[in-house]
Amino acid sequence: MDVQRVGPYTLVKKLGEGGMGYVHLAHDPAGRPVALKTMRPELAAREEFRRRFGKEAEAARRVARFCTAPVLDAGFDNGTAYIVTEYVEGPDLSAVVAQTPLAGSNLEALAVGVATALAAIHQAGVVHRDLKPSNVLLSPVGPRVIDFGIAQLADTGQAVMTVAQSMGTPAYMSPEQARGEQATPASDIFSWGSLVAYAGMGRPPFGTGGVHEVVYRVINHAPMLDGLDERIRPLVERALDKDPRRRPTAQQLMDQLLGRSEVPVAAATQAVSESWSPVVTVPRRVPAPGPARRSPWLPVVVGVLAAVLGAGATLAAVRPWEDRGAEPGTAATTSTIDALGTRFEVRIDSLVSQGATARLQWTVKNVGTENAPLYNKFGNGTLDNTVSRVSIVPPGVGNPLYPARKGDDCQCSNVPTAPFEGGNQLQFWAVYDGLPEDTEHVDVNLGPLGVVRNVAVSSA
Repeated sequence: MDVQRVGPYTLVKKLGEGGMGYVHLAHDPAGRPVALKTMRPELAAREEFRRRFGKEAEAARRVARFCTAPVLDAGFDNGTAYIVTEYVEGPDLSAVVAQTPLAGSNLEALAVGVATALAAIHQAGVVHRDLKPSNVLLSPVGPRVIDFGIAQLADTGQAVMTVAQSMGTPAYMSPEQARGEQATPASDIFSWGSLVAYAGMGRPPFGTGGVHEVVYRVINHAPMLDGLDERIRPLVERALDKDPRRRPTAQQLMDQLLGRSEVPVAAATQAVSESWSPVVTVPRRVPAPGPARRSPWLPVVVGVLAAVLGAGATLAAVRPWEDRGAEPGTAATTSTIDALGTRFEVRIDSLVSQGATARLQWTVKNVGTENAPLYNKFGNGTLDNTVSRVSIVPPGVGNPLYPARKGDDCQCSNVPTAPFEGGNQLQFWAVYDGLPEDTEHVDVNLGPLGVVRNVAVSSA
């Protein structure tokens, strides 16, 4: 495309091309990056398209930005119809899964994030209609759903073959869409199930092949879910029910995934960002002789002052307590243990009390040779990436003390979802309430890393 400007936007480079048109990185009049999609001329030439374009674009602009790339602008420029959205840095889901499927907390965060986006989309009265891997971008803070409602502009009400071709691969359509029927929010839920299954297995649940073949399976066959994480499979199965009336809503997906009722989309978005580990894709190449290669895609920490990965690097996981002033501490208590397939050095840096409140700080270093990620090893539940299960046990106290909570938030460190190889170390903290004021020492239970006994308590 030779045009360098569309409306008030300056085109920088083409990012992609799809059934609806072209996507460019562009700059708005203030120089900020945006994603600008121009519709194909044959679409803009249709009178029905032009009549519906403004209405559908305005509906899309009402969608809250939770786990979505919000629509910022839309218009016509010399017969070219365009839609502008927030620019999201990161690969799409298909590019990442082509290298390796998602697993663990990232698969769960994807499921929550896409369900949250659908909840925001449906609350605005919009149906996505074309949820598929290329329409989910994996940003540094979590998945972002794009192109919601745009597929409706291409709906010509024609036969199944035309619908399938105009809306991309049929592998993520609902049966009703594949039959050429009207899409509803329940149709998006079916697509959510297909997309999450693909992300976790590396293949779509209704297989691949020609359009007619895949459409037939979507309408008539049960999904193939062998190999999908058993913790998430039952919910995916419900979403892939052939009867749209039996599928859960987006809100129900969020609630069941997070284990709470009526979770607000803002809270779900926050939960996703806290448990998400950003990913980067690495070009395939022939390996050079030398040490064993890392995984073909590498999660990286960008949370709290993420540090550089490498031998001897520290992955900063410390967040402030009430005040980051000088902290009195105790002499370090260090132990070395074998766990999780490698060897760790565990050092209790300090245990400081003020009244009945205490703050524990400790460091874990991988002094072995194997990668041993620590995420989901210290929390309660599969989406808890904190150290909420690390307890202190004062002498004579029947029950251990677990980290304090402020509302729903643990007053403790998050555990980065990142490789934890030989030479790397992590530092954590947790705050505890209810410590008897005359306590002089406690045992610290670090879960899979064992118990450190007789840790001295210092007064602030």
